[in-house]
Amino acid sequence: MEGKGIQVVQSGERTNAEGKAVSNVILLSVSDTEYTSLRPHLEYVTLPHHLVLHEAGQRLLYVYFPSRGLISLVVTMKDGKTAEAGVVGNEGFTGIQAAVGLSRSTLRAVVQIAGEAFRVEVRALQKTLESAPGLQLMLNRYAVLRGMQVAQTAACNRLHDIKQRLARWLLMTQDRVDSEWLPITHDFLATMLGTGRPSVSLAAAILQKEQIIKYTRGAVKILNRKKLEEASCECYEAIRQYDGQLGLK
Repeated sequence: MEGKGIQVVQSGERTNAEGKAVSNVILLSVSDTEYTSLRPHLEYVTLPHHLVLHEAGQRLLYVYFPSRGLISLVVTMKDGKTAEAGVVGNEGFTGIQAAVGLSRSTLRAVVQIAGEAFRVEVRALQKTLESAPGLQLMLNRYAVLRGMQVAQTAACNRLHDIKQRLARWLLMTQDRVDSEWLPITHDFLATMLGTGRPSVSLAAAILQKEQIIKYTRGAVKILNRKKLEEASCECYEAIRQYDGQLGLK
């Protein structure tokens, strides 16, 4: 986060009431006083693969602050077709509508890389925000930057080819998972990129032939990060700048 007076404590220095260590950037950035007011409401949960946290149009019951793993934000059409709108890792949270007084999710939020998170009941969060202006500011800031990420992603999906989009998505995912191995399938990538599996497989094959990635069943290994950045479009650099303002390097 930008701004004087904001101090990020180290991962593991904060816990919830049960003693579970916190690694979420927002929860580590809020002041001690405001964190103390939120701490009793932080419920530790595991995030298994394919768990749906919110469905589009449904009332929000919880917001989730991931510590590990990856959550995909997806637009679903009436015919069942889907396309990515964004991704969330330990830099952010899901259910941003609740933080600004809205009650329903506009996107499906689904776990694509298993991990863990802390969830907070919407009513408890909104009550806490009444006396936590610093946390409210952080959540509002995240909501604005998320909107910028979504807009950039929409432009990317319309204007750039599948190889560039695939490279961008792999880079964004690695930034959040912090591993060279990404446990994802071609079917999932096709869902996120709003295209057919054959197109994703072709793009992945090109990147593999160029020795940028290695694809095995159910996982992608990034072999050359620098070349992957070169294969991506300008959208990755734009989104990385938004991420930098959130404390994600």
